[in-house]
Amino acid sequence: MRKSLLTVALAVLLVGCSSANDSATTPSSGSAATASTAGSSGPRTPVSSASADPALAAQIMTVVNDAVQSDHLRAVLVKVTVDGQQIVRDAVGESMTGVPATTDMHFRNGAVAISYMSTLLLMLVDDGTVSLDDKLSTWLPDVPHSDEVNLGQLAQMTSGYVDFEQTPELTAGQYADPFKQWTPQELLALAVNKPLIYPPGTNWNYSHTNYVLLGLALEKVTGKDLATLLQEKVLDPLGLDNTGNNLGTPAIPEPVLHAFSSERRQILQIPASIPFYEESTFWNPSWTLAQGAIQTTNLDDLAATAEKINSGQLLSPESYAKLITTDLRGKTTTVDGCTSCFPQSVGYSYGFGMVTTGNWVMQNPLFAGESAVDAYLPAQKVAIAVAVTYQPAAFDPTTGNDSNLADKLWRQIGAVVAPSDPPPMK
Repeated sequence: MRKSLLTVALAVLLVGCSSANDSATTPSSGSAATASTAGSSGPRTPVSSASADPALAAQIMTVVNDAVQSDHLRAVLVKVTVDGQQIVRDAVGESMTGVPATTDMHFRNGAVAISYMSTLLLMLVDDGTVSLDDKLSTWLPDVPHSDEVNLGQLAQMTSGYVDFEQTPELTAGQYADPFKQWTPQELLALAVNKPLIYPPGTNWNYSHTNYVLLGLALEKVTGKDLATLLQEKVLDPLGLDNTGNNLGTPAIPEPVLHAFSSERRQILQIPASIPFYEESTFWNPSWTLAQGAIQTTNLDDLAATAEKINSGQLLSPESYAKLITTDLRGKTTTVDGCTSCFPQSVGYSYGFGMVTTGNWVMQNPLFAGESAVDAYLPAQKVAIAVAVTYQPAAFDPTTGNDSNLADKLWRQIGAVVAPSDPPPMK
């Protein structure tokens, strides 16, 4: 979990360097019933009547079924649309032993909520409530360095704040008790009192600290709690009825896509010779993000997010350009002691809460044995949503580490759906 975002970011950065589209410089859901929601973990192909392009659907499901075997996936939920037309909506594998995965199952959406928060901020910019240049100290004057950092730098993660998620204290505490309820104050105390990694606006590092601070600032700006803001301004207008924060609890609405993990192997000092694979579905995600933006979702809402958030439906053209900006390419560097500082490129460019890879716009959360992606290719209106869980063999037998295999899978799917403009891959 601690390593996940950096691992994915560096992997994407590296694969982008060898992609066929390295020269690139710019970057309605649930319309039909699932074609196949029951059955075993073996290969399946959607029923042709559920697809606007049955031949393409069959190609996609071949990719999915191959990935289940080669990457040791326990379950895959996948939905693909082109210009709003459904190509595939299917589930493969098992949620729990003997319980098939289905397309209506709910799971945690992690960093997808970051794109909702950044969209909310840009909506407030559009209506003149705030400016991206407004200092954090306007609303949170007691936070160290708040007079140096502005809202735009928080949203683009160029503030220089240390990432609390990368601190030894968080790692030890979260893995020792994965059900602990963390408060924003506890999380910020691990990071904001430390020196900034670099002067604000001069570099970039993935830091969850930014979005916890941004969430608190947005509450001060509007006088409403963040969960209500996101519901009223983002989720309801886009019809994301299966996405929410579950009253701030770690609950997941039924039906649930169960997850399993070996991530605690190293911290629990379990040797590689001993099998270790535990249920992680209801580990408490309170340490991950701003209170009020820790959510669950389902496949249809994830696909709708790819179509609607990633295309800027709620934003002015100017703010949408900010959301998916690639202006950090060539302007960021490694920094000693900062594991998530690296040069950004065509393979990975961080905008305002969104990642642009090639010409695709995406988010790719990884949490406790479950990973997901919502990706969109604006030029061809291709939307891809994928959520996966892992078999024991997907985890490193010594460290228990995993990687974002949903991120790998969607790129393979993207190459099939948009062969003229595929996402960067190895």
